[in-house]
This record gives sequence, C-alpha cells and structure tokens, in this order.
Amino acid sequence: MRVGGLCGGELDQPVSLPFQVGERLEYNLKWGFFPVGSAVMEVLPEDSQDTDGPKIIRFSVRTNSFADTFYKVRTQISSTIDPLFTRALRYEKSQSEGSTRREIVVDYDYDRGEARYVQNDSSPVVTSIPGPVFDPLSIAYFFRLHPLQPGGETRLPTCDGKRFREVIVRAGQREKIKLPMGKVVAIGTTPAMENLGGVFNKSPKGMLRVWYSDDERRVPVRVSSKVIVGSFTATLTSANPPLLLK
Repeated sequence: MRVGGLCGGELDQPVSLPFQVGERLEYNLKWGFFPVGSAVMEVLPEDSQDTDGPKIIRFSVRTNSFADTFYKVRTQISSTIDPLFTRALRYEKSQSEGSTRREIVVDYDYDRGEARYVQNDSSPVVTSIPGPVFDPLSIAYFFRLHPLQPGGETRLPTCDGKRFREVIVRAGQREKIKLPMGKVVAIGTTPAMENLGGVFNKSPKGMLRVWYSDDERRVPVRVSSKVIVGSFTATLTSANPPLLLK
C-alpha cells in the first residue's frame, strides 16, 4: 500500500507502531467554557491470546450530568485494523446521542473490493473500494505512524461504508499546548472532512483540528472544532503510558 505523504511524497509500508496494545488516553470535553463530558481512546488486541495480530482502536464518549439534561451522549466506536496498520478490517459504531439510536457495522472485503454497511439490521449497503482504506476512526491513528512535517499534506483513502473518498489533511506549525499534566510541543492537523456526528457536526464554516505531540509516539493531545452549538474541544487529561512533557 502506498499513501500520499505529509510532504507530498509517497509512504511505503508503515514502520513499527508507536502505540502498543494497552495504551489508554483520556480526555475532557468542553463546549466553549463549559465541561460537558469525557472521552477515552484505547488500543486493544482483537484476540487476547495474540497481541501481535489485528488491533482494535476503541473510542468512547459520554456527557456529564449537566449536558445530559439537554443532549445525552453515550457513544462507542471501534475500528479493527490489520497487524501492520495498512487497512481497516471492520468498523462498528454504537451511537446514542440525544434521540438518535444507531447500531452500525461496516465490514471491508478486499477480495471482493467492497465495503458492506449495515445499520440497525437493515439490508446491507455495498460500496466499491479501489483497494486498502481506512475508516473514520483509524485515520486519526494513521498520523501517529510517521513523523509530522509542518506545512505538509497527505491524502488518505477513506470509507465509512457508504462512500469512498480521499481525505486531504494538512499539517500546521509546531506550537506549545498546555495540558493539565504540563506543556507539550505539538503539530496541528486539519482534515478536510466532516467526521463528527450529531451536535458535534461542523458548522458550515467550521474547522476541525487535531494536535499530535511532536515526539516518537505522536499522541493526539487536543481536538478542536467549530460546531453547531459553539466550540467543541477535547483535551488530553491522562495517558498510559505517560506522555513525554517539555
């Protein structure tokens, strides 16, 4: 697999993964200045007896009692990736946001060249895929595989099960990010895609940014987006293994 590089070049097979099974990242969530919940991202083995096999990235988000009164969120997303992190194998989303309830499963069949999307036991939606693709969650981890270059750009083949598209992501400059545990040097990335659901949808003129620590692990330390009801921010509060601070 070859993917457009962050400097406009080409990337071959990924190097050894900078994140390992057992990594756990915890975030607090804010709308503007108001704390509204928490989120967790973790890396798990698909098979507990084979930690070198396919990996599962799990993302879960829940609102606090304050936010529950007007928009309760209890959503979990998981992405199963091949051992070398070259393609998505399965994407699952259990969505509970406000009045929305969805159970989504996407299976990627590379022999047939298709993705099969099923929502709430409905008939499958089949989408053609030209080759290896990433799902909306695993693309966030792709940027941890290789050093980020300020001002660089990459294109990622992405499929959410209903549509295939190439997502263009641009990297910004190095900057210091203040976290509860200390300061880190990070590089912000801006993907040209809408991949937040429900009330977290980007507003028409909004912008989603993800900052990654400028070290060998490239941990996502902050996510910020202009959304329908204001500014949404997720900030890293805890990392296991611990984050390297400056």
